[in-house]
Amino acid sequence: MLRKQIVARPRSGFTLVELAVVVVIIGVLAAFGVPRFLQSVERSKASEAFSYLSAVRTAQERYHAREGTYASDLGDLDIQSPTPKYFTVGAVAAGSSGSIQDSWTLTLTRSGSSAGYGAYTVVFTDQGYDATNSTIDPEINPIGGSSSST
Repeated sequence: MLRKQIVARPRSGFTLVELAVVVVIIGVLAAFGVPRFLQSVERSKASEAFSYLSAVRTAQERYHAREGTYASDLGDLDIQSPTPKYFTVGAVAAGSSGSIQDSWTLTLTRSGSSAGYGAYTVVFTDQGYDATNSTIDPEINPIGGSSSST
């Protein structure tokens, strides 16, 4: 009588426990990585506001040198920067002196979704970045929340 010999085949594939461990590891990595990624993306969008406002400040200084007063309308400036894509541009107003001849202020407000940071504002004056009146979260502030950029 011939006996059939049972040959143990090596198992292929993953067990349920191995798959569960991999899923948990990926979940932990995503829990730390996704918020940092969203913060990085929002910081890059915020830098658009700072870049635009720096261009406005430079154009305002050129206008002031020619005219003896600051421009009350952005259309009067020779800005070399495109209008921000992620921000609503406010109107130029008189700054701390109360007169457009001596000072100015301009506010940009974040429009659309902002990865959980809400509709924050970035304010520039003739002195530079105005941290006191801006509502941008320090986590996404590309210049680190300093009071002035000169």
